[in-house]
Amino acid sequence: MQKTTFSREQSFPLNAWYAVAWDVELKRALLPRTICSRPLVLYRKADGTAVALEDACWHRLLPLSKGWLNGDDVTCGYHGLVFNADGRCVFMPSQETINPSACVRSYPIVEKHRFVWVWLGDPALADPAKVPDLHWNDDPEWAGDGQLIYLKCDYRLVVDNLMDLTHETFVHAGSIGNQAVAEAPFDVTHTENHATVTRWMLNIDPPPFWAAQLGKPGKVDRWQIIHFEPPCTIAIDVGVAPAGTGAPEGNRSQGVNGFVLNTITPETETSCHYFWAFCRNYRLKDQRATTELREGVARIFQQDEDVLEAQQRAMVANPGREFYNLNIDAGAIWARRLIDNMLAEEGYLVPAAAGD
Repeated sequence: MQKTTFSREQSFPLNAWYAVAWDVELKRALLPRTICSRPLVLYRKADGTAVALEDACWHRLLPLSKGWLNGDDVTCGYHGLVFNADGRCVFMPSQETINPSACVRSYPIVEKHRFVWVWLGDPALADPAKVPDLHWNDDPEWAGDGQLIYLKCDYRLVVDNLMDLTHETFVHAGSIGNQAVAEAPFDVTHTENHATVTRWMLNIDPPPFWAAQLGKPGKVDRWQIIHFEPPCTIAIDVGVAPAGTGAPEGNRSQGVNGFVLNTITPETETSCHYFWAFCRNYRLKDQRATTELREGVARIFQQDEDVLEAQQRAMVANPGREFYNLNIDAGAIWARRLIDNMLAEEGYLVPAAAGD
């Protein structure tokens, strides 16, 4: 059988909801942000509704983000054309008749789980029910916060990083990592729409971060359950409980539980916006703990930033080099397959010509 090879037009599917901003980022002001190589301008209308428009004036392509808001409309900063929230031009200087083709694209946009999500593909497919489940971010039984990180790397490198937490042993040895992460067995399961990596570390010494969160001496049972939803959302169920208190069997009442929420939005083929949050189910009203945890996790993720951007630079310097896979890469391999399935459905991953 002849081997099928593929050519790739782009690495990100468009028929998906992508986080474009934290809810608090979007205000009564123009916010430019590039998503999947498409420049957007974002803002809130007077009633608080979010708007996403193509960031290029119909007339001479100046980014609309260089203009200003006039009520709920955007005025171009070059020649004063005015566009409403649907992207239609409602004013042109020095003429009464408005060219009916004068419009910019308006994108479907929704707010859910403290993020603003945009759909860049076929608007007929933009079902709000398909927004990835990150409900812990605004669930009253959980408390937490997060940040946005700008990374100069392919968004799939972040997915790889999160699907294999073995790197904690080596990149985060002083906080969340210890030898148990690298040595513990794990299971990988998958469906057509999800991939899950499950790792339990039983009767181990807790790493510094989790020892501080638990506040109890002694050995612990630790878990990491990584849930991936394509193209780029990962919710990681993490925590520790005193060893032997029943956590592996489902009784986590003696321990502490968190969810690391991650959704990574491509900016270009070699850059991305990484939205993350850490949510917990303990000390819910302790705002100081929320702030300290956010800042502490941010410092941990800084170490990942250094690794991922260095990895991207090495890829650019070594074009055509293939990745080698180990057993620990099983989760990342399945995540990439699910992304590739979406790309193939949209025609961005197509069979190469014969002889290529």
